[in-house]
Amino acid sequence: MPLLKILHSDPHIIVAVKPAGLLAVPGRGADKQDCLSARLAVEFGDIHIVHRLDQATSGLMVFARSLAALRDLHAQFREGKVDKAYEAIVIGQPRDKSFSIDLPLMADWPNRPKQKIDLESGKPSTTRVEVISFDAATNTSRVRLIPVTGRTHQLRVHMMAVGHVIVGDALYGSQATPDKASTSADSLANRLMLHASELAFTHPVITAQLEFESSPEF
Repeated sequence: MPLLKILHSDPHIIVAVKPAGLLAVPGRGADKQDCLSARLAVEFGDIHIVHRLDQATSGLMVFARSLAALRDLHAQFREGKVDKAYEAIVIGQPRDKSFSIDLPLMADWPNRPKQKIDLESGKPSTTRVEVISFDAATNTSRVRLIPVTGRTHQLRVHMMAVGHVIVGDALYGSQATPDKASTSADSLANRLMLHASELAFTHPVITAQLEFESSPEF
């Protein structure tokens, strides 16, 4: 079991970096109890879950250590007062250096847990994309993704929809790039290349603005 990477802890909150492949919170069944929240609880005692990351995604998460802190952080997330950004490697080179994706999302019920774009019934969803660099050798781009809304799988589905699936995405990759087996970067990826790299919010007790950064391991 790897050592926990904790960036901040005080009597009210914990900020830690979730490894790729580890559940953020417990799932259903005895085989899905090992997760970041459970490992933190061993070290810190009772903690409260504020938000989630996909199992395949790595990066920054904040946990509350009291119900008062939980309520405050929940309100900040609900009211859009938490700033988040992700770093990802995507297949291909986007035409524009920066752009927004506005496509409504909803659950793809016959294919759960997948989500899908539905222009009539989907919930409004917006992602901002900033291209950091392009690697011609692997035909991949490093991008910064800012989720304006927080829908399930939003970044993964939005990048698939514009033809630049995230490298290593086993859930959406083949749907976006049928010939992905011939894409060297994707076939060699051992994980989803998506990392929650920036997280900023107001401390629920001392009301100071906190900003955290975490570089991806890819």
